[in-house]
Amino acid sequence: MLVVCLHNLNHTISMHNPDELKILFVINPVSGGKEKHNWEAAIRQFFKDKPHTIEFYVMTGTNDKISIQHHIDRMRPARVVAVGGDGTVKMLAELLKETSISLAILPAGSANGMAKTLKIPLQAEQALNIIAGGLCKKFDLIKINEEEICFHLSDIGLNALLVKYFEGSKKRGMWGYGQAIFKVLWMKTLMYVTIKTDKGEFKRKAFMVVIANAQTYGTGAIINPEGSLDDGLFEIVVVRKLNLAELLKMLITHKPFHQKRIEVFQTKNVEMRLKRRAYFQVDGEYLGKTTCVNARILPRIINVIVPE
Repeated sequence: MLVVCLHNLNHTISMHNPDELKILFVINPVSGGKEKHNWEAAIRQFFKDKPHTIEFYVMTGTNDKISIQHHIDRMRPARVVAVGGDGTVKMLAELLKETSISLAILPAGSANGMAKTLKIPLQAEQALNIIAGGLCKKFDLIKINEEEICFHLSDIGLNALLVKYFEGSKKRGMWGYGQAIFKVLWMKTLMYVTIKTDKGEFKRKAFMVVIANAQTYGTGAIINPEGSLDDGLFEIVVVRKLNLAELLKMLITHKPFHQKRIEVFQTKNVEMRLKRRAYFQVDGEYLGKTTCVNARILPRIINVIVPE
């Protein structure tokens, strides 16, 4: 049965006790730290007494999107599950937007920011319960430079440099992430950026500018307390003042910023121009340096399975 995510007043429908579902699990084997789970075995064990049909695709790093699309076209699943981190979620969101197929998440990455935002448990069995019988909700995406899809958080500056270092590190998990943090501590560079939103244009000096659909980074740090995934808006978060204590608040201790040190602007569109090239990342994927970023909202364009 193909599950269609209907649009009611709250953009939510209940999926209690669904009939037999076809579910495709997309496993990213390089996500997470050293301790690798046998995700396929855990998933098969969970579904062994359930009526659902499950299939697996294990990513290889070569032509994965094309191969996954082939599996989707052949299987016609009701749900496709990202077994990985935010990068895996982003890739599947690109494939499933504007379709009736729902995206679900089994958190298995080094950083699981989207799962934390959606209150999806990190424990496999609890997450699988949501995948099998959660709610289907329509969410927004952000189109970046008419090329990339952002579901979670994109940014220019300090955190993008952190992502660059983490991608290049041989150490995964939070230990590798922590080492990358200290690499960027001595490279704080102010950016000079012109930001044009729906409400006007302004210029700022900033250490980091975030294009935020969600609220939290993978560490659980809240960078965008005003964020909502289904309000037809996204936020521009401008980090204007930053020291060691503030960086640790954001990335490790999860304490809030001093309100005078960040600004938050809501918009449906943004154009940003920088005087000098700066580091840029989208949903945990480092994309190099840039001097310009454009973004626009794609309202309620993807179906996602969430807890009740």
